[in-house]
Amino acid sequence: MATSYRSPVDMLSQWASTQGSEIYLRQPVRGQYKDYTWQQVYSAVQQIAGALRHLGYNAGDKIALLSKNCAEWFITDLALMYGGYISVPIYPTANSDTIRYVLEHSGAKAIFVGKLDHWPDQEPGVGGDILRLALPYETMPAQYQWLQLLNLGAPLIDAEAPTEDQVMTLIYTSGSTGKPKGAVQTFGAYSWTCNAVVRDLKADSNDRLISYLPLAHITERVAIEGSSFYAGCPVAFVESLETFVTDVQRMRPTVFFSVPRLWTLFQKNIIDKVGSFKKLQTLLKIPLLGWLVKRKIHQGLGLDKVRLLGSGSAPIPPSLVEWYHSIGLDICEAWGMTENCAYSIINHPFDASKIGTVGKPILGCKIKQSPEGELLVKSPSLMREYYKAPEATAAAFDEEGYFKTGDLCEIDSDGCVSITGRVKDNFKTAKGKYVAPVPIERKLAQDPHVELICVIGSGLPHPVALVQLAEGAALQAREEVRTSLKETLDSVNPNLESHETVDAIIVVTEPWTIENDILTPTLKIKRHVLEKAYSDRVEGVRGAEVKWEDEL
Repeated sequence: MATSYRSPVDMLSQWASTQGSEIYLRQPVRGQYKDYTWQQVYSAVQQIAGALRHLGYNAGDKIALLSKNCAEWFITDLALMYGGYISVPIYPTANSDTIRYVLEHSGAKAIFVGKLDHWPDQEPGVGGDILRLALPYETMPAQYQWLQLLNLGAPLIDAEAPTEDQVMTLIYTSGSTGKPKGAVQTFGAYSWTCNAVVRDLKADSNDRLISYLPLAHITERVAIEGSSFYAGCPVAFVESLETFVTDVQRMRPTVFFSVPRLWTLFQKNIIDKVGSFKKLQTLLKIPLLGWLVKRKIHQGLGLDKVRLLGSGSAPIPPSLVEWYHSIGLDICEAWGMTENCAYSIINHPFDASKIGTVGKPILGCKIKQSPEGELLVKSPSLMREYYKAPEATAAAFDEEGYFKTGDLCEIDSDGCVSITGRVKDNFKTAKGKYVAPVPIERKLAQDPHVELICVIGSGLPHPVALVQLAEGAALQAREEVRTSLKETLDSVNPNLESHETVDAIIVVTEPWTIENDILTPTLKIKRHVLEKAYSDRVEGVRGAEVKWEDEL
């Protein structure tokens, strides 16, 4: 698809000229919106870019950004683009070791620090020799505060426009299998992808967006931040986890994206309010009452004005998408990676018959399957390279320039793609047979008691499933949960190959979190960490049992 290149900076200038007095960013502060118009954002962008010039930083310098989502994150990002700086966003949940690694590896010369829940734990990773610039929130000590920056030096008025092949950002992967890699993305790749999102989702200035998934992740940076640049629509932010529902209800977004784990939590909260899953299903079947219940659920979530729902970042159980479909909320599953600006394949317009797939490639994206079943993609959204990693870069592309995604897939006769696992996730049991864990996990995850699941088995006689219980299940009688999990296991095992059958389900009681290094910042499970922690402990478990960790 040929799209005439226009940078986010160019789009900001356009909206400031054509709808400058319209509200663009809405930041809740102590329950009240602090609003920024397009013109105010443009002026702040020029001033922050000018302040960086005043401090001696030049176009091409790398500047890091460590903060939870907020209006000033957008303003800072745009200022870095405007000044020709290369942004290096860091996850606000990153530990000090990861922060130190990214800063050192990228060669960042300064860092913006902002909204952070645990900044005293993270500060050692920033170190004392890098200049700190603070967004206007409670954060780690910094040499310059936001208000100082807005009055430091002259605004940068005539910055050179960023070119299509100019490096815009280094996006570090979430590191599910080791050290994070820095994907080098250009203005052209980012612009192309954002335009594709706006085109496909038919977004315009009448839409309303809400930003709460980490902006350090390319999905949020394209789907929400990028959409706002190219559609010219307002964006609201979430003040805190406690105010999440209130903030969504207040903005009433028209487009809303989430990740599988949060879709699961939303479902749990809905069911808890009704009383039970069975009671809800009964109410939904009563004609008029069912319609009223659905409407009340939509309003309760703040999604009664939504026209498009999306899910990405990790596979979502088909049963969960079916459940939302039954209450009138259609979730379009999409597929993408850091390396391709997070947008290549999507089930949009939503097709209920294709639940379980991630849909078809978008216009301008080509896909193919390697002989081993790996999904390969090619589009203008692909990264230029991995920063300072020529060997990893060379290994990531085939001879035709297709990116090797590492995802195993199946492609049906309609061209719809199903992700069946990760190449590196497949393991060999003690019997010498390879097992793909993801399809097994999806089947076992149909049990409503399961929130998170990880099938391990490298070197074991048979695979074993580690399970984290859903919050409600943890309060139920152990034997009741055991019976349900055992029934699920007994229904799944007969449909697996003999070497794939699951020897046991082990209920793990320690929460899997980002803090204990079991989840990545995008809430993906680090399988290798759980393999290392549990392989020896579960070796003797046999006979399709269901056991709690303390029973081993």
